[in-house]
Amino acid sequence: MESRGPVIGALALVLSLTAAAQQPPVTWPSPNWPDTVPAEVGLNAAALEQARDYALSAGGSGLILRHGKAVLRWGDQRQRYDIKSATKSFGATVLGLAMKDGRITLDTPARRCQPALGIPPESNAATGWLDTITVSHLATQTAGFEKPGGYGKLLFAPGTHWFYSDAGPNWLAECLTLLYRRDLDELMFERVFTPLGISREDLRWRNNQYRDHRLDGIPRREFGAGIHANVEALSRVGYLYLRIGRWKDQQILTEAFVKTASRPVESVVGLPELPSDTHGNASAHYGLLWWNNADGTLPNVPRETYWAWGLYDSLIIVVPPLDLVVVRGGANGRQWPREADATHYKVLQPFLGPIVAAAR
Repeated sequence: MESRGPVIGALALVLSLTAAAQQPPVTWPSPNWPDTVPAEVGLNAAALEQARDYALSAGGSGLILRHGKAVLRWGDQRQRYDIKSATKSFGATVLGLAMKDGRITLDTPARRCQPALGIPPESNAATGWLDTITVSHLATQTAGFEKPGGYGKLLFAPGTHWFYSDAGPNWLAECLTLLYRRDLDELMFERVFTPLGISREDLRWRNNQYRDHRLDGIPRREFGAGIHANVEALSRVGYLYLRIGRWKDQQILTEAFVKTASRPVESVVGLPELPSDTHGNASAHYGLLWWNNADGTLPNVPRETYWAWGLYDSLIIVVPPLDLVVVRGGANGRQWPREADATHYKVLQPFLGPIVAAAR
């Protein structure tokens, strides 16, 4: 019988080329995002407007991009918002730079970078846990530090529970500050923000609110919170991640890092959460300081979706299967209403649900 291998191979090549031809070309801002109407990029305008109206129920500003084109904007695009804990995902980006530069790995003991890790309080030394805390623990909310961003106590042995903390990410910021021996704000403007077209009018990173402003004479930033940014800046960071760390002809972050940061970490999945169920199965839908939907908690939202999320519902949402970036700057003191006993993610459904439906 004549071999069918060449025929099948040729058919696969044709299908691959056809699929590639159907993909829209990658668009970059030059210098601004090109505007288009939803229908031109396969989106339903009414569904997007439904999501926008929900967003505006608590004020703020927003922007939706598909295929690198702005399809819907609301609010003041240039107003800077205090994005609170969405800063954590910017901290992950600094970690990505350090890993790309070969300065650190997720398995690096944190005290190798910051010998004073966890002190004060002195009681942390008595636990015997400080030497076992790794960079991964600090980046996955499993290091054990209590919630406030200052010098908190260790509540459990590293890697045994998931607990949402500002102190753990803030210790990570110190590790990276000492690795680079420079202000992380300057590092990010040099390596990330400026190449992305983000100016100091778009984004500001305040001084550390919980600890001394300097660490060994270097300005001390924090990852728990601290960045004020407009939706233009947020959209560019989201698009960097959508393009798997690439910006135009520059690979700013490695593809491997973006894929790791945006998915659950295998060693974390299944860890018990403290307090129980506050963040609804968080160990199964948290990456490296990015939230995600890998466990399908949000029905009808692609499981590959991930986002930065701060108080007052400031968001950078990346939906790779739909080539979407959605950002929102949340107005200070206002947030979407939470239902008693609702899952942590439920408040996002009236926003994300219509946007995903618009693409279907």
